[in-house]
Amino acid sequence: MDKKKLGERTSWFWKWFLNSQVVVALIIVLLLLLITLVFTKVSYLFEPIGQFFAIVGLPVVIAGILYYLMNPVVNFLESKGIKRSIGIILLFIVVVALIAWGIVVIVPMIREQVGSLIKSMPGYFDTITDKANEIFKDRSFQPFQEHIESSLQKLLESLTEITQNVSRVTLQGLGSVVSTLATVVIALVTAPIILFFLLKDGDKLAPYLLKFLPDKTREPTLRVLTEMNSQLASYIRGQLTVAFTVAVMFIIGFSIAGLNYAITLGILAGFLNLVPYLGSFLAMIPVIFIAIVTSPFMLVKVIIVFAIEQTIEGRIVSPLVLGNQLEIHPVTIMFVLLTAGKIFGISGVILGIPFYAVAKVVVIHVFEWYKRVSPLYENEEKGPVDQ
Repeated sequence: MDKKKLGERTSWFWKWFLNSQVVVALIIVLLLLLITLVFTKVSYLFEPIGQFFAIVGLPVVIAGILYYLMNPVVNFLESKGIKRSIGIILLFIVVVALIAWGIVVIVPMIREQVGSLIKSMPGYFDTITDKANEIFKDRSFQPFQEHIESSLQKLLESLTEITQNVSRVTLQGLGSVVSTLATVVIALVTAPIILFFLLKDGDKLAPYLLKFLPDKTREPTLRVLTEMNSQLASYIRGQLTVAFTVAVMFIIGFSIAGLNYAITLGILAGFLNLVPYLGSFLAMIPVIFIAIVTSPFMLVKVIIVFAIEQTIEGRIVSPLVLGNQLEIHPVTIMFVLLTAGKIFGISGVILGIPFYAVAKVVVIHVFEWYKRVSPLYENEEKGPVDQ
């Protein structure tokens, strides 16, 4: 009798233990931590894979970005009766012609403007220093003069230290220049080949990979892959379109305002616009610096150009091109940018948002599947279970 009661108590304990949501959640967290610990102990096994992706990563990323830009054009040409391979070749010819035009026309102008800007920088700094000294010598600044001079001295020391660190890192990194150039050359050679086959057979890739999965998992996997592809396509096309539009608007605006180095500063603004929310403001730092040195009236004109650009971009271009397809809160975007930038540098800042959007799709679908199969969400309405 005692053994029977003990068995009933033990059975009740295990039923409660396994049905407790907190206990199950803790077990899942523990398993994930154990898996992570095991992977850290055998990380050396994955070094060849990391080296492989380090080699092929850049050409694949370049080819993927160009694929999302060029695939709609190839599809359009195919819908007009042009064979897909012929359409791809024609598009390649057009792209090569545009690149050649840019090298012949745009690059020399940028090189000339950058060279002129570098030569003018010492004079700009002298002008800024003289104007700052005139302002600080005013009587109204005398109570704060000692504090200002101390702050300027600390700023100068910091700039000197940063310059020395950059010089040291540059000298130390000269040994990897050959490796970097080799990686870039490999990317430039292999990316067009990868791009050609992506444009030609990209639509067949997902069905081909699904053949290796069990029948019951093919439909939900295809749904996830389709949504991931849609998110990436929308973001890449939208961001590049907005960046190009911003560059054109700034070039036109700065040219009308009469600002020096308008083409270079406009292209820089377009490139920095790939960083959401912060790009345009970062691009305005050198612009405002040059405008202040030029004249107060030029500063006013530059601010007007910036206000017009922000209004057109925020009210017309971005809503029309990007819309709300990613459905990511601005605060989340800031956290992603800061984290990805800290871990992966400039590439993390540029690619962090699209990778987050893809990961979000996967996590949402996995969580929805878990809610349908888990007893922890019995009170919620359940749909069909994806096996």
